[in-house]
Amino acid sequence: MSIYDHYRKEEHLFVDQVISWKEHVLERYTYKLTDFLDLREQTIMSSIIGSQSECLVSFFGGQDDSERKRALIYPNYYTPSDEDYSIVAFNLNYASKFHTLSHRQILGTLMSLKMTRAKFGDILLKNEVVQIIVAKEIASFVENNLNSIGKSPIKLMEIQLNELIQIEDEWQTKNSTVSSLRLDVLLSEFYNISRQKAQLVIKAGHVKVNQKIVDSTSFQCGEGDLLSVKGFGRGILLSIDGLSKKEKWRIYYGVKK
Repeated sequence: MSIYDHYRKEEHLFVDQVISWKEHVLERYTYKLTDFLDLREQTIMSSIIGSQSECLVSFFGGQDDSERKRALIYPNYYTPSDEDYSIVAFNLNYASKFHTLSHRQILGTLMSLKMTRAKFGDILLKNEVVQIIVAKEIASFVENNLNSIGKSPIKLMEIQLNELIQIEDEWQTKNSTVSSLRLDVLLSEFYNISRQKAQLVIKAGHVKVNQKIVDSTSFQCGEGDLLSVKGFGRGILLSIDGLSKKEKWRIYYGVKK
C-alpha cells in the first residue's frame, strides 16, 4: 500500500512536501519551519513525521489553543522554544465607538495585501479587542501596509505573545458512531438534521471543508477536517477511532455555533 492511499488526491502535493522536509532535516541535521497550517495539515504532518523517528514535529500558533499553527520539524535531540516559530502578534487599534470589525472583513483585507493565507495565523476578536497573528517574515510589510479595514482607519501595535487574548473554548464535543465518513452523514450527526437536508445544504454550496467549498455529498472526511456550514456554525472531526462491532465508525467531534 502506498502512503498516498491514506490521503486525498488533492493532499498528495502537501504529503510530498512533508516527506521532503523530513528528509531535509535528517540529511542536514537542521530544522524546518513551515508556514501556518490548518488542522487537517497538522494532522497529516503528525502522521507522516511520527513520534518515534530521528526527527520530531511540534506546532505553535502564538498560544497553546491556537487553531492555525506553524510546524517545526527538528532532530530529536533539539528542544524548540517559542522563538523558533517566528511569530509576531499585533493589536488592531481602531475607533471602536464608530466601527465594528468582523473576522471576515479582517481576513479579506489581509488577503488583499497579496499574501498567501499561510502567512497568517489566527484572528482573535473579543468584545472590542482585535488581534492578528502573522509570520515574522511579513510582519513589517503588514504593519506598513495595513492601514484600514472597510471604512475604519486602523493602526497596528506589536504585542508580546503573552498579551494575546484568551478566547473561551465554545466547542461542544461528543463521541458517537456513524455509518460512514461521508460529508452528508457527518453533517447530519453534527447538527442533528436529516441526511436529506444535509445534502441540500452541501449542494447549495454552503459547506466549506478546511476553508474550501465542497459540493459533493459523498466527500470523505478525515481527522482534523474543519467544517464551516452556513447557518449552522462550525464543526471539527477531532478523531476517528476505528470500527465498532456493528461496522460503524467511532468518531470524536466538536461543534461550535
